[in-house]
Amino acid sequence: MRIIEENYQRITDDRPSFDIRFWQSQGGRAIFEAVSEMLHDYFVIRGKDADELRLQRAVENFQKA
Repeated sequence: MRIIEENYQRITDDRPSFDIRFWQSQGGRAIFEAVSEMLHDYFVIRGKDADELRLQRAVENFQKA
């Protein structure tokens, strides 16, 4: 069963303690999945290709081993 945590506070209260505590309790994998989901939603909303989600890597040096 999934645990649901809620936090009620004024929007003007700028205390991120609940968010920090929540995400630290979720672990790295959950954080990565949440970020991946948000990026996918961003690309879909902008009408961009989801294949652009891949990390860009540049090769600086390539030689025979």
